[in-house]
Amino acid sequence: MGSIKQDIKETYLGLYETAQEKCSDFSQFLREAWPILAILLVVLLGVWWYADPPPPRHVVMATGQPGGSYDNLGKKYAAFFDKKGITLELVPTKGAEENVAHLVDRKDPVQAAFVQAGAFNPHEVTGVESLGTISYDPIWLFYRGPEIKVDDFQAIKARASFFLNSRMSVGLKGSGTYAQAMHILKANGFEEGAHFLNLSSTHSVEALQKGEIDAAFIVDAYEAPNVQKLLKDPKLHLVAFDRADAYVRLLPYMQILNVPAGAFSLTRNFPPRDIKLMASTTNLLIDDRMHPALQFLFLEAAREINGKASFFAEHGEFPSFKSTGLIQSPVALHYEKNGSPLLMLYFPFWLAELINRLVFVLLPFCAVAYPVLLTLPGYRNKRMKRKIDQLYGTLKGYEQELTENFLPEVKDEYLKRLDLLEYQALQLKVSKSMSGDYYALRASIDYVRNCLNRGAHPYQSQENDVGV
Repeated sequence: MGSIKQDIKETYLGLYETAQEKCSDFSQFLREAWPILAILLVVLLGVWWYADPPPPRHVVMATGQPGGSYDNLGKKYAAFFDKKGITLELVPTKGAEENVAHLVDRKDPVQAAFVQAGAFNPHEVTGVESLGTISYDPIWLFYRGPEIKVDDFQAIKARASFFLNSRMSVGLKGSGTYAQAMHILKANGFEEGAHFLNLSSTHSVEALQKGEIDAAFIVDAYEAPNVQKLLKDPKLHLVAFDRADAYVRLLPYMQILNVPAGAFSLTRNFPPRDIKLMASTTNLLIDDRMHPALQFLFLEAAREINGKASFFAEHGEFPSFKSTGLIQSPVALHYEKNGSPLLMLYFPFWLAELINRLVFVLLPFCAVAYPVLLTLPGYRNKRMKRKIDQLYGTLKGYEQELTENFLPEVKDEYLKRLDLLEYQALQLKVSKSMSGDYYALRASIDYVRNCLNRGAHPYQSQENDVGV
């Protein structure tokens, strides 16, 4: 029993002494290597700041017309960013054309925007990348008067002629509604008519309900207030795109949305039959210089806000990374395959970003610094060995003088020199691996001192002295 206690005690003492020795060696290492460590720290801070700067705390985003669905969506994104400690400033615009112009201008502060697919020419846009599509934008064509029922091509052509000769709003020029209306008209071989009006979505709804116009194109989400007003108005009718498959072939960015009979209103049985609607998609576009951390934040906002199930979209369908029309951001490609960085799932945004930046900088830094740090103990030992060798050299010089030119009257002077030499040796702070050299030096100094104290000529035997 006693032996076990003794073993535990000895083990504890051994661990304690080892830890104490390591702490002593480390503190000595810091005292000797602090200039090199300071230089490495400055380099690290420089790389950290310039190679991977922190994300800005303020971002500007272009949305759409005040009161529209993009304006409301932007407010949801701003609330999400606010929870993450980032200010998202919203800039209302007339529509897609203005939003793209903001992003293309390299001096413009706008860094993100909602833009409908098909509302711009991707080949004319530079410096802009896509974070994917975030929602469907159905193309609604509402009209007043008797319902037009068509089943063949001639009837479809007659219906088109009716709309071309009517007072119809095709949206504000530069808006996504206007762009989609023009695409559909041109696909049917028609140009903008003289009776067409360029009204905003809100004004189009008011004018159509008051009977001031006969028809209106609206490109907006099913849940949008403007769309809901028109769907609930029994005096208005909705045009179905019976040749939706053909439109998709001609306009590849288009999507087909299937609406079952009665889906909009079971009491009215509206629509009275299964119909197909055409839809564009909302692209989340960014300036390609946007900080990657902010891009991940936009994608997380899209997943939380736009990823919910809706009338046309299934849960988790958005953000989608197909048919965006522009080059996808590398961050979006990473997000599509791997999702958000693991740190963002468990830490606040600012802390996750700080850790990510530290890892990003520290890994390559350590690849350079680690070999340097490994050489420091060897460098320290060589430096200490050089000091010991210098003291040995001084001692050798004293011994040479004692052998060749010894004078009894200077004995005390030599002893003082040896005392000073031993004092210099005592000032050396050596590691455990250098202890043998250190104590060998001390023993050598003591040996020379003993020889000096032996007699009149310390390096000759008494017999030699007598013979002389």
